[in-house]
Amino acid sequence: MSANPLNQAVIAQALYDLRNGQLRRCKAMGFGEAELDALKQPAMVSVLANANVSWCSVTVNREVLRRLLAQAQDVEQEIATVDRMLRLGASTEMVSRSFGLTHQEVALRREVLGLPKRKGRHPVLNEDQDAQLWRQWKAVATSRHVDQNNESSVLGAAMDLAEGMDLPLSVVWAAIRGWIDQGLA
Repeated sequence: MSANPLNQAVIAQALYDLRNGQLRRCKAMGFGEAELDALKQPAMVSVLANANVSWCSVTVNREVLRRLLAQAQDVEQEIATVDRMLRLGASTEMVSRSFGLTHQEVALRREVLGLPKRKGRHPVLNEDQDAQLWRQWKAVATSRHVDQNNESSVLGAAMDLAEGMDLPLSVVWAAIRGWIDQGLA
């Protein structure tokens, strides 16, 4: 029989923590004063590391694990949303306001996505586009029950409208925010 890899991993972590003055971490793993004193002796470390029987166990804190997995999914969703916004023609200010990215981070995201550098502002909507956007916005806002006080709810609808109408997101966003601010939406 060979040495138990879990035993070896715990010993390696305990020795690392001890070398770095992290006595509390060793105690949190379950080591007491006598065991920590034994870890000062290379022969004892060898006995523990090479033991065939498992002298430790692993428990999973499912609540913490679930939160960490949810955070990872949130980050992935945020990246996907930022990428979609940029592909749909969101302004740097819009992405910065929504996700707190700096102008440099937005420029880097544009570069990574292979988007051309933007120069100047997008053109404003003509009268026909404005009227069509208004009709579609009202339909989408009603069918989806868009909460106009929730920017992410409004953003989701705005992205879909920009994509469906082939308009820059920054233009669609400005129109919708203007209607909301005026109490028209």
